Amino acid sequence: MIRLDDLAMFVRSAALGSFSKAAREVNLLPGQASAAIQRLERELDIRLFARSTRSLRLTEEGKRYLPFAQDALQALRDGSEGIRGDAASLSGTLQIAAPSDFGRNLLLPWISEFRRAHPKLDIQLLVSDQVADVFRDPVDIAVRYGQIDDASFIALPIAPDNRRVLVASPAYIARHGRPASLDELASHNCLQYRLRGRTYDRWSFPTQEGARLVQVRGNLVSDDADVVRRWGLAGEGIVYKSWLDVSADVMEGRLEVLLPEVVGELTPLNLVCPHRKQFSPAVKLLHALIEERCRPLARSI
Repeated sequence: MIRLDDLAMFVRSAALGSFSKAAREVNLLPGQASAAIQRLERELDIRLFARSTRSLRLTEEGKRYLPFAQDALQALRDGSEGIRGDAASLSGTLQIAAPSDFGRNLLLPWISEFRRAHPKLDIQLLVSDQVADVFRDPVDIAVRYGQIDDASFIALPIAPDNRRVLVASPAYIARHGRPASLDELASHNCLQYRLRGRTYDRWSFPTQEGARLVQVRGNLVSDDADVVRRWGLAGEGIVYKSWLDVSADVMEGRLEVLLPEVVGELTPLNLVCPHRKQFSPAVKLLHALIEERCRPLARSI
């Protein structure tokens, strides 16, 4: 693989007519410059310079290759400058769809911070647990939980190792005790989530033999995942939630993890869009911000 530093050394050596002069520009020894050219020649399988004790000149192959090397380096410089320029003056409208709990409790302040850093950018945040169709709905990108198996989508991972955890409030635990095993969930009030008419009352836990499904029951069901979390905070029952959604509550003592030895269902978080053209500078910077903020939360589980 061609090294960019070697390519730059070739261009400067050709311009200056000397390995020594090119090396001094970047605080290298002449021998290091010569080694860089030799590596490049091996990669290309051509001779770039005709060397003698008194002169250094390009070979015919070197002369033909030089403009390509110059163009490649210039393209990289233009790209770097373009990204920095775009980042400094992001404008237009960015439409984002996000799940209710993550959108309200984590993403919302991050979006506000991002907007303050880029005041010319307008942001529309759509918070809903209904899965946005990034091809049909008026959104540019969507933040989604779950595996992205559809090859028609482009997905950037945010928290690929995120999992669900069983949690309950200290008040609920004081009244009803802690379940000692997954089997004991049957005797507890389990707060459930409904999506598109389907109630998720069979909680999945990975095992070496495959997924174990645990049938649960409860007297409270909502199609808003944030409502389910709030019921958990109020001591109404046990919740099986994404760690990212409850991490702050656990760390501040409002919720406690139950059966911490039990591995929860994998629930990766991704940024999704329909095609690579959507990866504008604004999307790339926002993805980097969300990933950075989620990283310490993911490590704390």
